[in-house]
Amino acid sequence: MDWGSFRVTLGRPFGGPTPSLSSIQTVIGLTAGTLSILGALFAVPGYFKPGPGKGEIVAIIQDAKAEQSIRDATVEILSSQNALITTIAPNFRGKARHSLEAGQYRVRVSHPRFAAEVRQVQVMRGETTEIRVQLRSGASAPFREAERIIDEGVGAIRRLFGQ
Repeated sequence: MDWGSFRVTLGRPFGGPTPSLSSIQTVIGLTAGTLSILGALFAVPGYFKPGPGKGEIVAIIQDAKAEQSIRDATVEILSSQNALITTIAPNFRGKARHSLEAGQYRVRVSHPRFAAEVRQVQVMRGETTEIRVQLRSGASAPFREAERIIDEGVGAIRRLFGQ
């Protein structure tokens, strides 16, 4: 057996030229990039515009003093009768967005280091309503803190009486 021809056959499948490693990596990289872009486009349907008959609220949350984005605030969307509809978190730029039916809403933004802010908003069909909320230093929600203290006290009394 001629070992020289055996090596040539292994190095060149089907007699064609051997592709270089960099060209294989280029094809794999382009394919992976294309698939991830297509996957992202299919994963977020309706992300760029609200659905039919709906509008969108975009809340931009900032620190009033430092004028920096606040990422870890809590944004609650309430009906005009103060019923909680949803709670959303801002993204890394301090923006929170949500699609809603057209109508009147309240947006409450809270954070432990800042005083809570409430805004009245009107959502129009097919439009985006943008509100800018600048939080100021202070107690977030004295009523929530009072509720927490009362709940802890009631729990302590129940434990005391074995309930």
